[in-house]
Amino acid sequence: MSIISKDIGIDLGTSNIRLHVKGKGIVVEEPSVVAINKITGEILAVGNQAKEMIGRTPNNIVALKPLKDGVIADFEATRMLIQSLISRVVQKSLFSKPRVVVSIPSGITDVEERAAEGVAYKAGAKDVFLMEEVMASAIGAGIKVEKAEGAMIVDIGGGTSEMAVLSLGGIVVSNSIKIAGDKLDNDIVEFIKKKFNVAIGETTAEEIKMSIGSAYPSMTTEEMDVKGRDFSTGLPRTITVTSIQIEEAMKEVIMQIVDGIKMTLEKTPPELAADIMINGITLSGGGALIKNFDRLLALETGIPVNIAETPLDCVVKGAGKVLEDLDNLKGVFINAKRKR
Repeated sequence: MSIISKDIGIDLGTSNIRLHVKGKGIVVEEPSVVAINKITGEILAVGNQAKEMIGRTPNNIVALKPLKDGVIADFEATRMLIQSLISRVVQKSLFSKPRVVVSIPSGITDVEERAAEGVAYKAGAKDVFLMEEVMASAIGAGIKVEKAEGAMIVDIGGGTSEMAVLSLGGIVVSNSIKIAGDKLDNDIVEFIKKKFNVAIGETTAEEIKMSIGSAYPSMTTEEMDVKGRDFSTGLPRTITVTSIQIEEAMKEVIMQIVDGIKMTLEKTPPELAADIMINGITLSGGGALIKNFDRLLALETGIPVNIAETPLDCVVKGAGKVLEDLDNLKGVFINAKRKR
């Protein structure tokens, strides 16, 4: 049931969007997909319903992902997505609009920042606060970011991998690379195309990744039957892929993410690096769920690695926690100095 006015935290992810309503918790968790009638501009579906349409729509309908690499690629489609989801949980009122916290990747441009801010205003927000994903993720993972000691968070999403060292409520060192879950899916699609001459979709690739994908060799080899379209005949075909093959397909991207984490550690002040050696690295985001990624990272860095309790929800949970204490935590917002 809709409520008249509540503060809302938004994890505006490339693959998924999540909404946290103050006092209610996470109320929306759906794919960042919009289905639009190209002729009329009418929004036909968002989230799960729209994702089911990908690759299955007639010519006059397009199902698209309006965010790319963690930033807004299609402003109007993103506005429609946010507005549609907000309307599910907030009753429209001329007198009472929600305050909204939106998480964004580190290192994006001022134009991209303003686009994220503007789309939330257009969707009906009263005030919009922007905070970096890594900060939100760290808070959502339960890291005491205000303490005078180093803590490291690595958030691997769909479009970007974000990593940062935090201390005293601020980001000391950060890195954002546009290589993450979507690139892994694409590499699996390309591997199966080259190895088996079979075409599969992104959704199937993601299922393979999460079912038998591994960042580091496992003790046993797993297999999975996959349905696709044979390039030679154009007909449906079922193939069997192994965890060893998928590990090979993902290896290059996995190591690029690991190298990004190492670069961040290399720039970390010695005192904070010593703290991280004790406290470990915390993993969040969908990439944290890739089998043995924590083990590989620990071996590559020599630092203990912990997976957050609910890695997929860390960013939106962090935004929600900030909403609970908005007056005292405004310092974490990157647009605080130019608020309207």
